[in-house]
Amino acid sequence: MRPNFFHHLHPPTIPTQQSRWRYTLGAGGTAVFLLFVLAITGMLEMFYYIPTPEQAALSVQTITYHVPLGALIRNTHYWAAQLLLIVMAVHFVRVVMTGAYRPPRRFNYLLGLVLFVVVVLLNFTGYILRWDQGIQWALVVGTNLLKTIPAVGDTLYTMLIGGSQPGSATLIRFYAWHIFGLGLVAVFFTGWHIFRVRRDGGIAVPPPRLREDDARITRFELVQREVLAMILIIAALFILAGFVPAPIDAPIEQITTLANDASAPWFFLWVQQMLKWGDPFLWGIVAPSVLLLVLVLLPYVLPQPQESELGRWFPRSNRLARWSLVVVSALIIILTLMALLPGV
Repeated sequence: MRPNFFHHLHPPTIPTQQSRWRYTLGAGGTAVFLLFVLAITGMLEMFYYIPTPEQAALSVQTITYHVPLGALIRNTHYWAAQLLLIVMAVHFVRVVMTGAYRPPRRFNYLLGLVLFVVVVLLNFTGYILRWDQGIQWALVVGTNLLKTIPAVGDTLYTMLIGGSQPGSATLIRFYAWHIFGLGLVAVFFTGWHIFRVRRDGGIAVPPPRLREDDARITRFELVQREVLAMILIIAALFILAGFVPAPIDAPIEQITTLANDASAPWFFLWVQQMLKWGDPFLWGIVAPSVLLLVLVLLPYVLPQPQESELGRWFPRSNRLARWSLVVVSALIIILTLMALLPGV
């Protein structure tokens, strides 16, 4: 078989053992495909979405209830965004738990972490674009956190929302950030991340002299597996889109007060829980930054995985890195569950 353009995006062969789903979990390729789905569905939504405070929520309702297949497109966009966060988190966990960040892949580890932060912000800005009553916590509390940063907080707040309080300028700026400031950045870092995977030697495996199994699969079989995975992902997205609609609420009438039941988006519930403990700068800015810094430093300050242990789960040589990730992950999950429980 003669390779086409899509085949040439892959190496000629990859190790059979490390190509199995139980090793990669298919998370990296799934994340790239979900980004593609988000780009397509997002562009379709742009034809009807109106980024003004008076029309934003109404245009979302128009897309959902009046545009042919609009509900399917919007729900697919929503669920692709939620699944992307989960899949990227799974991919990150897999990289750490298999020691796949060992040099020369440390820089690509950082690129992936930056891309994850960008995707979180993409979800946040997309969440705001609904401009309905369900997004008030994110709009009021999330943006007000910037004010707590010493020296530059007020300036950053004004730059973000376009004035002294949220309004027309806020929505158009979030719209621009969502599409250009973050969307294009996500595309750039995704391409760079994929390029570095190829440049750094592909999937992390032991050097040839230390491999127990030299069997390899061709790019043709790899593409066949990826096509099957894409079909299954699309099917899952359509099922979710058909049976679990994306959130929709009444338009915002005023932003001066925050409803008692206002809540953060699910991926920021852990931050919302910490904000109950006191100083917003400490718990809303410093604490999340410290956790992120811990993840950044994992490949640089802790012992490196041994070459002979690459290409398999839980190498003993990176035990400290694994436990560090477990502690950070457990903390975020526990805080999220606490935020979901009433009265905690």
